Amino acid sequence: MRVLLEAAPLTLSSGGLARYTCELTLALARCFPDDQFFLASDQPFGMPAGAPANLQRGGGPRGAAERRWWLWGLGREARRLRADLVHGPDFAVPYLPQKPSVLTLHDLSPWLDPSWHHDAHRVRRRTPVLLKLGIATMVITPSETVREQAIERFRIDPERIVAVPEAAAPGLKPVETMPGRPYFLFVGTFEPRKNLPALVEAWRAVRRDCEIDLVLAGRRRADAPDLREEPGLRIAGEVPDAQLAELYSGALAFVYPSLYEGFGLPVLEAMQCGACVIASHATNEAGGDAAEYADTPADLAAAMRQAVMHPEWTAERRARSLARAREFSWENSARQTYQVYKEAQRRFER
Repeated sequence: MRVLLEAAPLTLSSGGLARYTCELTLALARCFPDDQFFLASDQPFGMPAGAPANLQRGGGPRGAAERRWWLWGLGREARRLRADLVHGPDFAVPYLPQKPSVLTLHDLSPWLDPSWHHDAHRVRRRTPVLLKLGIATMVITPSETVREQAIERFRIDPERIVAVPEAAAPGLKPVETMPGRPYFLFVGTFEPRKNLPALVEAWRAVRRDCEIDLVLAGRRRADAPDLREEPGLRIAGEVPDAQLAELYSGALAFVYPSLYEGFGLPVLEAMQCGACVIASHATNEAGGDAAEYADTPADLAAAMRQAVMHPEWTAERRARSLARAREFSWENSARQTYQVYKEAQRRFER
């Protein structure tokens, strides 16, 4: 099989979309060495590090017409590459259904609350059309929750949509860290949906009784809440992957209070590094029974105090985290995705 994946998420320096596209394409190429995988976009992007020989870069727009990428350019590039199928890992597929296609619908946040996304107007308009008209042959979601939400909202035939769980990057593993000031950790994009003001409020309540820092790491989006450093609050910004394992491993607890998630990939990343995880109920498909769930600032603060005051409680959750993370891998995700590709081919040929 020859598969073309649209690579616009790889123009982002970090975040779930970039992680999904990078790790999935690498795993597909490793698991299916006799197949050919291509990445192409109308924007400059970096190829995933360590790409196998059967994962290659495709081309971009050729001429003015193809700059209308989703209408003309991506489909024409698929024909030039003799691709059997096109996968859009970011809420879209080519508008003209000339080949089988698979669309990844990561979550329904663009439709649930417009305040969560300041620039998602295009996604809000086009994705429902691609789904309702059947232009996307098959749809992948990262969780059963999103699958059920999509079936209800967009009236998708349940046989056309499959939940394929994600995984933490293989390189994220527990590492030894130097003793230092204890800290809670958040990793993720700074955006309204991540509920960072509630986390800061909870941490301040804990800090009144316990000397512990809060580290916030991630890419700051244009609509991020106004967060400024204060005593004990460290805003690390984007952290290279090479340093993430140390940051996760050294945290007293990883705290992820997101209001809504399609899956909650940072939860699994933290767990794979052996972190104690405190998270909102929105991440329960990732965290399973290994995370401690809390949603309000008061409940978050109570769980964070547990981590500070009861080392045995924290140690138990670290062990649970490692066990939970072992249930997921990108190889499993790739194999399940490949089966969706096969089903898309079968449906398209009917």
